[in-house]
Amino acid sequence: MDYPLAVLSGVFLALSFPRFGHPAFAWIALVPLLVALSGWRGRAGPLPGQPALRAFTLGLTAGLAYFIGTVYWTGGVLTTFGGLATPMALLAMLLLAAYLALFPALTALATAQLVRRMGSPAVLLVPATWVATEFLRGVLFGGFPWVPLGNSQVTVLPVAQLASVLGVYGLSALMALVNGTIAYALLTSGRDRLRALVATGVLLAGVGGWGAWRIAEESLTRAGTPIRVGIVQGNIAQEDKWNPAEARRIFTTHIAMTRDVVRRGAELVIWPESSTPFMFEEDEAGETGVRDLAREVQAPILFGSDQVDRSGRPFRLYNAAFLVTPQGDTAAVYRKVHLVPFGEYVPFKRWLYFVSPLVERFVDFSPGAGAVMLPVGANLMSAAICYEVVYPSLIRQAVVGGSQLLTTITNDAWYGRSSAPYQHFALASMRAIEQGRYLARAANTGISGVVDPYGRVVRQSAIFEQVGLVEEVRFLTGRTIYSVVGDVIAYAAIAVSGLALFVAGRNRRT
Repeated sequence: MDYPLAVLSGVFLALSFPRFGHPAFAWIALVPLLVALSGWRGRAGPLPGQPALRAFTLGLTAGLAYFIGTVYWTGGVLTTFGGLATPMALLAMLLLAAYLALFPALTALATAQLVRRMGSPAVLLVPATWVATEFLRGVLFGGFPWVPLGNSQVTVLPVAQLASVLGVYGLSALMALVNGTIAYALLTSGRDRLRALVATGVLLAGVGGWGAWRIAEESLTRAGTPIRVGIVQGNIAQEDKWNPAEARRIFTTHIAMTRDVVRRGAELVIWPESSTPFMFEEDEAGETGVRDLAREVQAPILFGSDQVDRSGRPFRLYNAAFLVTPQGDTAAVYRKVHLVPFGEYVPFKRWLYFVSPLVERFVDFSPGAGAVMLPVGANLMSAAICYEVVYPSLIRQAVVGGSQLLTTITNDAWYGRSSAPYQHFALASMRAIEQGRYLARAANTGISGVVDPYGRVVRQSAIFEQVGLVEEVRFLTGRTIYSVVGDVIAYAAIAVSGLALFVAGRNRRT
């Protein structure tokens, strides 16, 4: 039953996230895998643990089910917009899932080795081993911190407030601890089982109680400087975005929707990523149109457009966010730092000959240098473009640099009606809790919306609707504990995992 249990864990992990899942699955998702890794066969006595190779393959099996179930949509993107044949797109998706599955496999390998040396108490160390590998998944080779375990609880608001102290990886540690405790209770008996359950229950009650109090106290919704934000969701089909025949309609749509949200009280207007059907600084008529619009409505406009830097050779192309003031001037330009592999650049081009249609279709963008503060009157805000918002450290850097309001602009039209737009919105919402900031999100086809500093969705759109949202947000200057200490829980997890494995190995030699 070991491999069926591993598959079950992977399925539960996938079902912990939107669009088709529920956060309740995350509370038990790791239990089947941990039982399998213990080597338990329904008999009393010491737990043998799994041999290294078998433990690794069990973790890999769970990881494959986990990530195929959550990033399956990448295959459709590569087929529809990347020009790949369906079999090749499916292979590329499976390769991505297999790479991501290596990290749960490393967790399984470490856990099994600890069980072999320490017995059943080793499963209580899974918060350390899981968070260590999950954090590494988010930073190695550029990182891909999509659907970390803790993000499954972003809608369970009392529990999710822990992210303001320890970030999303602190939530992952809590979830892994609950899973480890349940597995430990299944593998042991007597007072040890009772003590573990009581201790974890008390901790969970404390976290939930404190989180509920934090939300009810809601001082952050009364602090700072209020401003009404207008979010423009133009709902432009991906195949129309760069069609010259559609350019006038696209631009006039955004102009008309901007006038509408300002008429309804918006003092700051946000358009999505790549919202202009031209390169802002390369099209004189289009540039003049945007600047004239800002002067007309007397509101700053934040929008996405590509930018060419001709200061060196070769020229550099950036995915950028421009802020135009009510006077029609460019206040600041943010250049996207974390680029999308196979969307904005192709890594390892010379080796990826089998995806040549994809390589030939995309022109490489260059990464920006770092966070840029965007001034709105006397206040500062920051922008994240597309999937940059899934990087906790990047958003934290912006807040450390002075950002009082988080904004993110994206174009999720690539993903169709898959789980991706829902996952993306949930990942963005976690950043609001971590940093204690309002977050305003403009997405071309949705989901657009506003999230308050406690993770409550104040307003959101449906996908594939044309809508302008107007909502009050606040520029805030206070700092959460997480914004000060960063991912200390992840570094602690790496240290604890390394120390535990070292001690276990030393005991074996002794």
